[in-house]
Amino acid sequence: MDKTGVIFDMDGVICHTNPFHKKAFEAFFDKYEIPYSEPEFEAHMYGKHNGYIMSHFFKRTVQGAELLSLEDEKESMFREIYKTQIQSLPHYQAFLSELKAEGILTGVATSAPRANLDLILDGLAIRSQMESVMSSEDVSTHKPSPEVYLKTAERLGLEPSQCLVFEDSFSGVSAGLNAGMKVVGVLSSHTKEELPPCDFYINDYSEINVAKVKEILSKQ
Repeated sequence: MDKTGVIFDMDGVICHTNPFHKKAFEAFFDKYEIPYSEPEFEAHMYGKHNGYIMSHFFKRTVQGAELLSLEDEKESMFREIYKTQIQSLPHYQAFLSELKAEGILTGVATSAPRANLDLILDGLAIRSQMESVMSSEDVSTHKPSPEVYLKTAERLGLEPSQCLVFEDSFSGVSAGLNAGMKVVGVLSSHTKEELPPCDFYINDYSEINVAKVKEILSKQ
């Protein structure tokens, strides 16, 4: 097979951060006396970018300087909570090492802010294993827009058809599919039925290897 790329979302794909984002949002919304519920978090927080989340829960458009300020406040809360808890999904780092040993190009494409990406990449010591890292600051449109995945493929020097995306959310899977890429659904946050149809599904990285990656990408 020609050159191959594997592109990972971050939250729910490299690390199971959603419980910690939930804690941060609870503290943040409590401060601003904003009501919330678990069903709302599932529908309007997981896999969404902060502009959407803030606007939904504040019940008005939150953008510009206000969004930047509120986002920085909430994400600082998340990083403070998570900095001593950083842990990858089971078997992720072994899978990543296998990909690199086979010469497969890898990247991270997240809707999270750069500071969160830096925290996790450096906390897991995997930055050197990525040929591309992209965060919310690197795009003008967020998932389900394919922009972050198309830009990552370009950085890797690959066509979309040569890339396999790992995603855990509806908007993220949609972004990968919209980019014309094959997608593995990571079932850390949602069930198969809650995601668009993927090419393969895993609960953790013990359920996939390089041979399976190549098999998925070889299918028309």
